[in-house]
Amino acid sequence: MATATDTDPVFTVTRTFNAPRALVWKAFTEAERLAAWFGPKGMPIERCTLDLTPGGLFHYSMKTPGGLWWGRWRFEEVTAPERLVFVSSFSDEDGGVTKAPFPGDFPKEVRSIIEFIDEGDRTTLSMRGTPVDGTPAERAFFEGMFASMNQGWGGTFEQLEQYLAGA
Repeated sequence: MATATDTDPVFTVTRTFNAPRALVWKAFTEAERLAAWFGPKGMPIERCTLDLTPGGLFHYSMKTPGGLWWGRWRFEEVTAPERLVFVSSFSDEDGGVTKAPFPGDFPKEVRSIIEFIDEGDRTTLSMRGTPVDGTPAERAFFEGMFASMNQGWGGTFEQLEQYLAGA
């Protein structure tokens, strides 16, 4: 397993949800729930499978204006209900790692660590991500994408908020 270095850019996002940690955890770790809210606004999950074990995958497709985009998370750590560590990547239909479906040197893999912080009837979610074995060009491109990733995760977390409000 590759580890982060001092030169790796770190993308971070933190959000507090008006829901208990057990429910936020379920929203991230049960396939039907995850498919109901995950993804950028306007890009619904079409298909997904979830094996929530170390080495297991969350493999999914999102409907985009240009067709289906496939993605996957390969879990490294599952510590219920406190922490998920996974390597995310774009994917093909069979679950193989592929380059991003947009121009640029986006890293093939990004390690994400999500912590679910219990605050009674509220939960703070803290996520950080770093490129895995990224080249200098990939690390620079990744860092240049922070504003776009903040916007994408912001919309995704708005959908999670709506899902949790109705759960």
